[in-house]
Amino acid sequence: MPDPSTYRPAVGSIPEGPGVYRFRDPYGRVIYVGKAKSLRSRVNSYFADLAGLHPRTRQMVTSAAGVDWTVVSTEVEALQLEYNWIKEFDPRFNVRYRDDKSFPSLAVTLYEEYPRLQVMRGPKRKGVRYFGPYSHAWAIRETLDLLLRVFPARTCSAGVFKRAGQIGRPCLLGYIGKCSAPCVGNVTADEHRQIVEDFCDFMGGRTDTLIRRLDQQMAAAAADQEYERAARLRDDIGALRRALEKQAVVLGDGTDADLVAFSQDDLEASVQVFHVRGGRVRGQRGWIVDKVEDVSTGDLVAQFLLQVYGGDLVEDADGSGTVRDAVPREILVPELPEDVDAHIRRLSDLRGGPVGIRIPQRGDKRALMDTVQRNAGEAFARHRVKRASDLTARSLALAEIQDSLDLPAAPLRIECIDVSHVQGTNVVGSLVVFEDGVAKRSDYRRFIISAEGGRDDTLSVAEVVRRRFARYLKEQSQGGAGGPGGPVLGPPDLAIGIPRKFAYPPNLVVVDGGVPQVEAAQVVLEEMGIEDIAVVGLAKRMEEIWVPGQADPVILPRTSEALYLLQRIRDEAHRFAITHHRERRSKSMLASLLDDVPGLGEVRRKALLAKFGSLRALRAADVDQVAEVPGVGRKTAEAVVAALAEDIGPNEVRAGRAD
Repeated sequence: MPDPSTYRPAVGSIPEGPGVYRFRDPYGRVIYVGKAKSLRSRVNSYFADLAGLHPRTRQMVTSAAGVDWTVVSTEVEALQLEYNWIKEFDPRFNVRYRDDKSFPSLAVTLYEEYPRLQVMRGPKRKGVRYFGPYSHAWAIRETLDLLLRVFPARTCSAGVFKRAGQIGRPCLLGYIGKCSAPCVGNVTADEHRQIVEDFCDFMGGRTDTLIRRLDQQMAAAAADQEYERAARLRDDIGALRRALEKQAVVLGDGTDADLVAFSQDDLEASVQVFHVRGGRVRGQRGWIVDKVEDVSTGDLVAQFLLQVYGGDLVEDADGSGTVRDAVPREILVPELPEDVDAHIRRLSDLRGGPVGIRIPQRGDKRALMDTVQRNAGEAFARHRVKRASDLTARSLALAEIQDSLDLPAAPLRIECIDVSHVQGTNVVGSLVVFEDGVAKRSDYRRFIISAEGGRDDTLSVAEVVRRRFARYLKEQSQGGAGGPGGPVLGPPDLAIGIPRKFAYPPNLVVVDGGVPQVEAAQVVLEEMGIEDIAVVGLAKRMEEIWVPGQADPVILPRTSEALYLLQRIRDEAHRFAITHHRERRSKSMLASLLDDVPGLGEVRRKALLAKFGSLRALRAADVDQVAEVPGVGRKTAEAVVAALAEDIGPNEVRAGRAD
């Protein structure tokens, strides 16, 4: 464990101005990013007596091996640089806004020629306008069901849309009046986009104008004795009003605001946000965040303002008001951060207009803030019940693995290797990573095994181990500009490049297999001069743990948390390998079937593979769809379809569907 005194900067070497600092671990990985008005006083505070530090801060400084910093001119620049570094390096010890669940939003794909209304989760995409988030996907579908009769916009997928156009017949929604059916030319692209823009105006809060316009159109239709059209408009107005009733008015002055509340203990905090637009609650969202330092509520507010209203909003702006909608006119918080003026300037620049940050004192806003606070408390109570179970189980599992395998420390990073093939063909390997007992999917890797390595499982395992740790040794030898231990006074992109994920070794490597596979992995590590990484094998038959050099396996109780964790890691590696193998097998089958098609060379075969991806998808395509592939003419497409049709027998149809 590093001693903070060994990397403490020399007295007087830290500047006094504003800036951003980074702590790095012994492998150069950035583990914490922070900003300060005075770098000298802030950085020096981390090197006080360890007994007086917050538990997470103490863990951070003893995990680090160096600190560096960048000096900036203003607090706003410091805020932006801190945000950029947190996004780039994903530091382990920074506050992380992870959703307490995945909230769906109502998305409008404005970038498409015929925009689509759909439920969407995950990160924001460029050219898409979002409404929400909502608590449940069914709430979005219920809202859409009411509004589609008024705004009959497209909701179907690209495949359904394309098929309807090919056969010249709309789907059911087109027949019942809940889609204007642009797929078959019932409306033009411009007319459909106008429908979508009216929908966005309604969802964006401009409801009164739309209802008044429909009232006028209904009166005009009645005056012209177009009674059917007037009845239709009357029903549309009723549907809009029913949709509005589902969104209760909470602020009578039509305020656009986000209300933020926190519930916390010494280690974590629950954050809840109510998005109010036009005086109505349009969405609700929640996060659970880790607290690294002994931070106040004002500090949590500062982190919220920095990370939730980040620079990615500008990248997502598409000219449709995305940034303006994302950053409201007013943000109501329980406590103001120290640098509130800098946050106001930054958010005002993002929004392109004034933004207010304040604490509600009385009236409707204070009452609504109390409601948000209760929601934060309830969410935190639910999380603590789950956290107590998860953290206890994971900590117990890691401690049991350490004791059972006689490791020098708990294996905080475990990597597992598996190999998949069918009778030695399409041999692939997988590597999955678990940190602190949790899957880290961004570090997963797939390996295509060479012909020599695919002769048997031991050679395949040896090849995966050799390639993975050759990468580790290469990145360690290269190091990186701005390594641990020294200050970096310059732009962040020159200080250090993209973090090298495999420059950090695991504490434990698990191989799916028994003695031969473990010995093969151990021999490779010894040949490469790596002696401080433990290797074990987990055999499926009896779930024994095989350790290199030991005649007998380690047997863990069936109820052991350690065994359960190792099984989960092994099963995840197996799943990841099988998925990769099936993809490659499907593509190889497709390539072999296309070899004898006249007029189809290597370039066209690759184009078909890129377009359809699998044998099942290509078999399901018709001649017109195959002919759409660049370079494939109609005669060649007919030959491809005929070749695949001849290849299918009664039993092979089922096999093709299972690919």
